[in-house]
Amino acid sequence: MSGTEQPLMAHLLELRNRVVRALLGVLICLIPLVIFAKDLYSVFAAPLLALMPEGTHMIATEVASPFLTPVKLSAVCALFVAMPWVLYQIWAFVAPGLYQNERRFALPLLASSTLLFYIGIAFAYFLVLPTVFKFTISFAPEGVAVMTDIGKYLDFALGLFLAFGLAFETPVAIVLLVRTGFVTPAKLASVRDYVFVGAFVLGAIFTPPDVVSQFMLAIPMYLLYELGILVARWTTPGVREVEAQQAQNAKI
Repeated sequence: MSGTEQPLMAHLLELRNRVVRALLGVLICLIPLVIFAKDLYSVFAAPLLALMPEGTHMIATEVASPFLTPVKLSAVCALFVAMPWVLYQIWAFVAPGLYQNERRFALPLLASSTLLFYIGIAFAYFLVLPTVFKFTISFAPEGVAVMTDIGKYLDFALGLFLAFGLAFETPVAIVLLVRTGFVTPAKLASVRDYVFVGAFVLGAIFTPPDVVSQFMLAIPMYLLYELGILVARWTTPGVREVEAQQAQNAKI
């Protein structure tokens, strides 16, 4: 019993240390962001503020919103900024239990998934939010003042960031599915028509009820699906040879 308890305790202690280090990294990023929380929210709300009609402004409908909303944004941004450090702590905990070939595969996958998530957030901030707000504000009836609540805007924008960040992870998910043997690139290519329709369905579910944002999520998701098939075909050992053999058998 003592021989099995000691390794378990060692793993639990290592897990605790990694969690504490990850939280400290987030806290270190949070402190300066909280100090400049008001300026940070101004930058965050810039896509909407730039398109609001002259003489209008954002509002706070709850007593604590002017304080809590910028602090909440600072906490989320601190997690995003510290994400590479948090993922490194996860990697440092898991890596000793992996084989050498698994490490060579997992580390680039971890880095690429983080980069794609950031790219998805940037795409949503610089392209999607201005386009969606311009479209929705233009439909405001005559006499209606567009004055969005700061808390509602934060929830709306963070939801879009999460949707686009996860959507940009499509190539990573495809490579994982192919590498683990659940599916082949040829099979994925054969169902691309259904994926194209499914991308628009997901766009309708996870974006506001307008055609513009639906297209801006569905089209990149489908293109990333095609990119994932290409990457999986070129990075998975033996896949191209198997597909070539299957194509030759089909001709025969």
